[in-house]
Amino acid sequence: MPINVCIAGTTGWTGSVVARHLLQSDEFEVVGALARREAGRDLGEVLGLAPTGLSIVSTFDEVLASGAKPDVLIDYTKPDSVKARTVEALENGVRVVVGTSGLTAADYAEIEELAVARGLGVIAAGNFSITATLAKHFALIAAKYVPTWELLDYASASKIDAPSGTVQELAEALGQVADSQIAVPIDQTHGSKQARGATIGGTQVHSLRLPGIVIAFEALFGLPDERLTIRHDAGAGAEPYAVGTLVAAKKVMEITGLIRGLDQLLFPEAGA
Repeated sequence: MPINVCIAGTTGWTGSVVARHLLQSDEFEVVGALARREAGRDLGEVLGLAPTGLSIVSTFDEVLASGAKPDVLIDYTKPDSVKARTVEALENGVRVVVGTSGLTAADYAEIEELAVARGLGVIAAGNFSITATLAKHFALIAAKYVPTWELLDYASASKIDAPSGTVQELAEALGQVADSQIAVPIDQTHGSKQARGATIGGTQVHSLRLPGIVIAFEALFGLPDERLTIRHDAGAGAEPYAVGTLVAAKKVMEITGLIRGLDQLLFPEAGA
């Protein structure tokens, strides 16, 4: 039986690509699609495909009211709405895959508590790209052997959340390995302390927002007389995120509680 999926942000940069993959897969049935600006239009026509007979709606409430029974909600929307929609889905017995960035560790703690209470699964990742997941995995390995690191977060000038979900997730995961050792404590910095970045999970994070950048991150590790840089650069298209998202949409049917990071699915033996 195919997995019934509702996708929020279905006409967005990533959501539209994920929606096309879902429509072309025999493993999924799209039973709901959310996008405020295109509400009322046929999903297939909006995506440049053949008509599907499924109209886009504005809210998850409308999907449920239509009689559709999604198994999974995939969310690629905005930071200011994703948490409420995730909670709404869980309260209605729907599992969730979160691709939207901007949620904090505290937000995810609340989501995990609700998911466990309802016996449902949530998989969230700041980045569902396979290569970005590998970069995160390698950085977590490096942190076990190199005691000092910082993160650089690059994105376009219009990105409203900082750091990106990818870097937020990585910083928090690094904090589970250890705190980066800083030679000069931040509060003892001369000049503007903000120039040393934000401290997230014991890691200093520096976010750059400039025109001409898509999205990238660097994990820089330092030892005396040597340095290791692990960098990931995203291209202009969203195809890399679709494959990982569909993997998560299948795996979320098998879990209870919260999994953060695609690496937890690809490398469960790492115990990250």
